[in-house]
Amino acid sequence: MADDDPGELVQRLWRAIGHAEWDVAAELLHDDFVQEWPQSGERIVGRDDALAVNREFPGGPPRMTVRRALSAGELGVMETELAYADGSRFRGVSIVEVREGRIVRETDYFGEPFPAPQWRARWVQRM
Repeated sequence: MADDDPGELVQRLWRAIGHAEWDVAAELLHDDFVQEWPQSGERIVGRDDALAVNREFPGGPPRMTVRRALSAGELGVMETELAYADGSRFRGVSIVEVREGRIVRETDYFGEPFPAPQWRARWVQRM
């Protein structure tokens, strides 16, 4: 696989996962793939385990919408919205590293939206 933009690779990966195209997803991940979720203290080592987590996700993996993707060289950062089968929604940031045209490392941070406090309303714009 030729070198690709990290942001585009992750979007292709999530499309493949969303359509249960596991062979396509496997081709996008490096043999040495590592995924980390610092908030839960989990590390997934290896492409097969990472794909198994998505295949076995209760209710199916979340639907991901990319809000913004930035890339420079072999590094990509994406802002995402995640919609889960149980109706919950999270915002996420993924930091991705690419080696040899495949995703070799991904670190994901997740946060639930929360209501903005009224005290700062005069200084902010609603999104």
